Amino acid sequence: MKTNQSHRSLTKSQVNVGIIGLGNIGSAVADNIAKNHAAILHNSGLSLTVAKVCDIRRPKAGHNFTSDPYDIINDPAISVIVEAIGGEKPAAEYILAALKAGKHVVTPNKEVIAKHLPQFLAQARQSGVQLRFEAAVGGGIPIIAALQENLVGSQLSEVYGIVNGTTNYILSKMLEEGMEFDAALKEAQEKGFAEPDPTADIMGQDAAYKAVILAASAFQAQVDWRQVYREGIKAITQEDIQYAFEIGYVIKLLAIARLQNKKLDVRVHPALIAHCHPLAAVSDNFNAIYVKGQPVGELMFYGPGAGGGPTSSAIIGDVIRVLENQNIRVSDNGLKKIPLLKIEDISSRYYLRLRTFDRPGVLADIAKVFARCRVSIAAVTQKEMVGDLATIVIVTHEVREQNFQKALAQLKRLGAVRDIGSMMRIV
Repeated sequence: MKTNQSHRSLTKSQVNVGIIGLGNIGSAVADNIAKNHAAILHNSGLSLTVAKVCDIRRPKAGHNFTSDPYDIINDPAISVIVEAIGGEKPAAEYILAALKAGKHVVTPNKEVIAKHLPQFLAQARQSGVQLRFEAAVGGGIPIIAALQENLVGSQLSEVYGIVNGTTNYILSKMLEEGMEFDAALKEAQEKGFAEPDPTADIMGQDAAYKAVILAASAFQAQVDWRQVYREGIKAITQEDIQYAFEIGYVIKLLAIARLQNKKLDVRVHPALIAHCHPLAAVSDNFNAIYVKGQPVGELMFYGPGAGGGPTSSAIIGDVIRVLENQNIRVSDNGLKKIPLLKIEDISSRYYLRLRTFDRPGVLADIAKVFARCRVSIAAVTQKEMVGDLATIVIVTHEVREQNFQKALAQLKRLGAVRDIGSMMRIV
């Protein structure tokens, strides 16, 4: 099939951009391209113009409007298309069609990128165009370009961090103001930091999409998002927040991507982070991603993780990067299938909160279970009694998840154990 090759004749005097989806993000991109036209021209030498926009609803004024996305995809005067409708369908169809038509594509859509990245990259390579998705992780934080381009001289080993502003806001309020989960979630919704249906955020699905994208960008790894281990924050209580803080930790929802011994460890779950770690101080709805590698050492990227302004800044940056690097195709090397570790095969330290009946020898019985399962205890704290029940907080040394889960199963069968309150990994 013959593709539109208009991108090959881009000039620095005028570049036409098309936007599919004119919601909060798409509108911010269009507005900021217009408002910052002089600054963009001065800084990059590129004169950007939003030539056409597409949405199911007609904008009030100021844009060349169409309700048919293919009016943009097939327009030979448009060189770069911004997909900002979100979700998987019909975004995947439009992105693929745009790439086939020889258009560069920029998108902040983490779901469609996490689910279809290999297919998109293959088509971009075939058409000789670029696909950019800086804003899909971390809003305005320039993490994707750093991983794909700035850090190519380093051997990266770990990329992990706070990539969901909703959950970070909730956990911050639970720590700083003593709120329970439900109250903190309600406030996040009232302030617009959480969706009316927050399931994708609080259950870790949003962060899992972003973990897939981080693994692809840092390790050129092809990861099936359905195989990413995922836990949310709904079960975290004020007790856990307080007890973790007392022993020197804060709780954050982390997206983790690590490459160890030629195997990939990708997961999303709440974790205890030491007070001295830079990620521990990231509060409210901010995001931060921590990167480790050699010889670069350790880096942290921090900033607002969502919102029209920061996200549109990243999108416009991608548009400019596409135009400045027309002969560079980030997708040339494709993605590699790297063996993915199962959660039971990882090693970690663990935090455990459980309630026991007040009986002699309870701690000794718990210690015997851990010893049998080859789990080494680092610290034990017994909290105040409530009736005939005692809360015990245990921190372990690093052990295999498989061994720790065996210990949990045996603890649940101990007559002296009333219930397991929570278990979290320590990073």
